[in-house]
Amino acid sequence: MQSNFVDYVKIYCRSGKGGRGSTHMRRVKYIPMGGPDGGDGGRGGHIILRGNRNYWTLIHLKYDRHVFAGHGCSGGKSGSTGADGEDKIIEVPCGTVAYNADNGEYICDVTEDGQEVILLHGGRGGKGNTFFKTATHQAPRFAQPGEPMQEMTVILELKLLADVGLVGFPNAGKSTLLSTVSAARPKIANYPFTTLEPNLGIVTYRGGKSFVMADIPGIIEGASEGKGLGLRFLRHIERNSLLLFLVPADADDIANEYEILLNELRKFNPEMLDKSRVLAVSKCDMLDQELMDEIEPTLPLGVPHVFISSVTGLGITVLKDVLWTELNKDSNRIETIVHQSKSMDKLPEELRAMGEDGEISKPEEEEDDDDEFDFEYEDEGGSEE
Repeated sequence: MQSNFVDYVKIYCRSGKGGRGSTHMRRVKYIPMGGPDGGDGGRGGHIILRGNRNYWTLIHLKYDRHVFAGHGCSGGKSGSTGADGEDKIIEVPCGTVAYNADNGEYICDVTEDGQEVILLHGGRGGKGNTFFKTATHQAPRFAQPGEPMQEMTVILELKLLADVGLVGFPNAGKSTLLSTVSAARPKIANYPFTTLEPNLGIVTYRGGKSFVMADIPGIIEGASEGKGLGLRFLRHIERNSLLLFLVPADADDIANEYEILLNELRKFNPEMLDKSRVLAVSKCDMLDQELMDEIEPTLPLGVPHVFISSVTGLGITVLKDVLWTELNKDSNRIETIVHQSKSMDKLPEELRAMGEDGEISKPEEEEDDDDEFDFEYEDEGGSEE
């Protein structure tokens, strides 16, 4: 069964072209020297990205790959300005990042509900012949055409907004921990890659406080090179203020597994190493205090660590305290995420992995039958005297 969680789409966007200016010449019965009165053309519609907290996935764009804004209308007589083209607003979840699919360039980041970013500007409307009237040129019989539209194939990526991101190998106990500390109910089973999409949960804390925790699908060695679930979910970790590494107590070398996970993040985006980190040694329900004391000297230095068991509740309260303390440090009050433009060497492989490697057909350009250099005459109430 196909998942409803879609965090990566490629769409074709086109703004509207500006309307042409009018070359209308005013001719009425009692004004024999009426002169030019052509109005300006209207602006073409913009393509706008808008954050919407009611969306949590990009699935609504997966089957609507063409986004067109309206064209501006031509100017009219009596100085009438043409109507602006209709803007096209693309509603996206908070945390969506846009890239140019042709060159991999980073465009914008939408993180707030209601935040609007103009992705493509509509063409400006052309000036009518009234604009060009001067003392020495009182009857200009020309006007400007509207500016052309803009077009772009855009990659939209969703990077989940969460305070704490769970990082660990498959079967490290991430989903079990999330279900223990929050009301989230991710699928839990005793086989690798049970979790195939990120899950979010709200963790309650003392005094009615809370923070958001994200269960990121398991990482394996070589994930930054496309192995396992590959690059698909590493991007979600970029958003997290704090990284909680989970390594099971029965691992052969806890410190080595921690370093492997850290190295994959380093290869994907070195900026991620600037985030605060906490290590939780999971599945400690079968350990006694003596074994924990033996393991503790082998753990990585400089990283806060907690022994936990999601089954018995061992260390869960202590873990919440540590996470809350780390989250409220001054270094975590300002988001440090730095979006990098995509490497064109890796972009084709990334598009294939996401199933977005196909070309999006571009519609044929409609013909404009209007001639921007034509001009009209109007007779009102009889012929000129």
